[in-house]
Amino acid sequence: MKPSAFLSLVLVVQTLVCTTKTSAAIPKTKDKPRKYYVAVNGADTNTGSLNSPFQTINIALSHAAPGDQVLVRGGTYYQEVKFPRSGVPEKTISLQRYPGEKPVIDGSKITVTGWQALVTLNNVSYVTIDGFDICNLHSAVGNTDPQGMAIIGSGQHITVKNCNIYNIKNNTTLAQGRSGHAILAIGNGVKPISNLLITGCTVHDTQTGTSENVTLAGNIDGFTFSHNQVYDTENIGVIVAGGDGLNPHGAVESNYARNGIIRDNVFHHNTMTKTPETWGPDRFGAISIYVCGGANTLIERNIVYESDRGIGLVSESNIYPTRTTTVKNNLVYNCYRAGIYMGDYLNYTIAGTKNCAVLNNTLFQNNRVPGAFGEIEGELRLTEHCDSNVIKYNKVYAGPKDVMVHKYTLTGSHNLIDHNSYFSTGQPQWIWNSTNGAPITDFQLWKKTSGQDASSSLKTVSTKFYANLIRKWKRSPQSKI
Repeated sequence: MKPSAFLSLVLVVQTLVCTTKTSAAIPKTKDKPRKYYVAVNGADTNTGSLNSPFQTINIALSHAAPGDQVLVRGGTYYQEVKFPRSGVPEKTISLQRYPGEKPVIDGSKITVTGWQALVTLNNVSYVTIDGFDICNLHSAVGNTDPQGMAIIGSGQHITVKNCNIYNIKNNTTLAQGRSGHAILAIGNGVKPISNLLITGCTVHDTQTGTSENVTLAGNIDGFTFSHNQVYDTENIGVIVAGGDGLNPHGAVESNYARNGIIRDNVFHHNTMTKTPETWGPDRFGAISIYVCGGANTLIERNIVYESDRGIGLVSESNIYPTRTTTVKNNLVYNCYRAGIYMGDYLNYTIAGTKNCAVLNNTLFQNNRVPGAFGEIEGELRLTEHCDSNVIKYNKVYAGPKDVMVHKYTLTGSHNLIDHNSYFSTGQPQWIWNSTNGAPITDFQLWKKTSGQDASSSLKTVSTKFYANLIRKWKRSPQSKI
């Protein structure tokens, strides 16, 4: 997530260049909105009508005034797209696919230098992009960052919907700065990015190295990420983050993503095991939904499975704790390690996880491999500096060699764990204030040792019970959450 100094410089230059272009002359607003058309067999000397389309998307956008639409016919466009200006309230500038056709913005003929995106929205507001495949941008050069889409600076009422973003890959090594993003949103302006909506999109088949597939970082105040699918990726699915890595000079009081919703998405196979040649055979560090120094985010009704970890409320920062975030009514199952993870990485940072709530989630047979210390991470994992968090009303279905709750260290205070329902097909286990100590296997002893779960319940069930539960979920997927 944290770029090198070189990459930070490139990003600043990129921002300045794009900002300069944004100040281009704005076409005079018309009383009646217009439609401009683009086709692979068009010509930029045409008028942009349906029968006389442009060939270049950027040419069409340069003509679009607030309220206008640019409709792109089916076909492959080997172009970088940059929105040159903003719409205004009630007059959005919209870049859309032509109904019933599939336009593809393809980066296979582009050489990536520095931080480079196929679609860039820089310091623009009241804009929409709808219905595109955005794909095939690769880099094999160190200190580069290929991106499907970059949303940079300040702006409001930005909508990205029904886009299919894939095959965005960095093939360099970790030592060379392997990094990339499907969607990178960095609020690095004085005013925030706000009213950002990403919906109905798919993100898949990516190699993002040490970065994330969808990044919401820096000065972002108000976002919704809903009804998307993120799958078959190398690392983190979506992150809500502080800006101390990507926007290191931002004002501390506003340099973090906040006031957002992550709802009704499906995440699966977000895992480092897809590229063992890069990460090694035993790395399982990817988190599908990750709040890292962000705040006041609602994470609800998502399904996460077959990933390294499910949901993380974790901070990699010494400045920004992950705080005031609610995780409720999600299903996390069959992940390699923890279902829900809270707290700092051990012996790494100190900001912690504060005032968060984990409510009414279903965790099912995660922890299929040991953690980094040979331990079982736990369906619910609490590491360092967890303070004033609430974990209640969750259903935890543990595997036969699983741990229900694992609190690693003596740090943290004023946390409440209660009214949870635990199910086990074997010997139930809990670990309290120990990274790799002997587990507690008696439920009453667990309550006494931890001072938690006073009103929680434990039920030993058969493997048939689990099998029936899975059959029920297959018949009615929405009954999972």
